[in-house]
Amino acid sequence: MIDEKLVAYLESYLTEHRQERFEQVLALRTKHFTVATEDVYQLHNTSAVMRSCDVFGIQELHVIEEVNVKRIDREIAMGAQKWVDLHRYHSAKNCMDSLKKQGYQIVATTPHTNDCLLHDFDVTKKSCFFFGRETEGLSNEVIDNADCFLKIPMVGFTESLNISVSAAIILQYVTTKLKQSDVKWQLSESEILNKRYDWCTKTIKSIDQILEHYKNQT
Repeated sequence: MIDEKLVAYLESYLTEHRQERFEQVLALRTKHFTVATEDVYQLHNTSAVMRSCDVFGIQELHVIEEVNVKRIDREIAMGAQKWVDLHRYHSAKNCMDSLKKQGYQIVATTPHTNDCLLHDFDVTKKSCFFFGRETEGLSNEVIDNADCFLKIPMVGFTESLNISVSAAIILQYVTTKLKQSDVKWQLSESEILNKRYDWCTKTIKSIDQILEHYKNQT
């Protein structure tokens, strides 16, 4: 459990503007929706998905690296790696098992016989949106264990979108619709406190010395 007094102490090292930004952003953060990418090959795609998560208030990103192990590209993520919680997995099964234990339904973003169009998606359900490899798409492991299938309506000759574009379209739509619903989608008070502490430690220079100074004072 994070000490609220410690968080207040750390925030005293932030500018008033930064404190206000933390408060504003955290008020619009959610774990009701989350995102998973499966063995995405192009580094910039996963990085761009992380940036979209930050932009649309998604607090967590799950990265499956069963085949392709990559680091997040800092330049493309534009600092989003500071603000979005990244969870890594060595297999799709481990990722899905973990998410299902947390109450998420697995949403495969791929055309399917029983797919759901984006504007018909039920935003009241706690969901993780899975995005697959650039060429092969999602693995059979994910397809076979998905709870539903989601498709972006397309009317042109092109039948697919880049995964980072797909993620941005889906997240913009579902988060907008979610905020218009009666669902309690915001972070809990304890989750907000934890993120305030986490973001302080990632923002403040000489954080180790400051923490040591606080420890010696108490």
